[in-house]
Amino acid sequence: MPTDDHDVLSTVEAYHQAWTSGDVERALTYVSDDVQCFAPDENVTTKNDWHDYLAMFLPMLTGAPEHGRMTDGDRVALWYFPQTAVTTRTLASELFTVREGQIVEIRLAFDRLGYIPQQQQPA
Repeated sequence: MPTDDHDVLSTVEAYHQAWTSGDVERALTYVSDDVQCFAPDENVTTKNDWHDYLAMFLPMLTGAPEHGRMTDGDRVALWYFPQTAVTTRTLASELFTVREGQIVEIRLAFDRLGYIPQQQQPA
């Protein structure tokens, strides 16, 4: 069955808008209960883990301007700059797979060192 790219993108946009505006609970309504998560933290694999991961990061977030996006069938790639007191220019990318209006897979990639204060970064 073909996937409507607009519906797939709308799901990801709603999820992203919710969590970046501080509403992790609403964001997770767009995520399947059996979502597969892949993040730099290898312990983040389930919906509950993802909830805790977002909730831990959210107090540090000061903005999240988008850099770009692409859709391909049931997948959406989203690039944005999760801004904190430490960085405004560290790029993050997420690849989402959406089925039947729910995000079933999330792959997050970003430079973890970008979130460490300069004076604490390894030489």
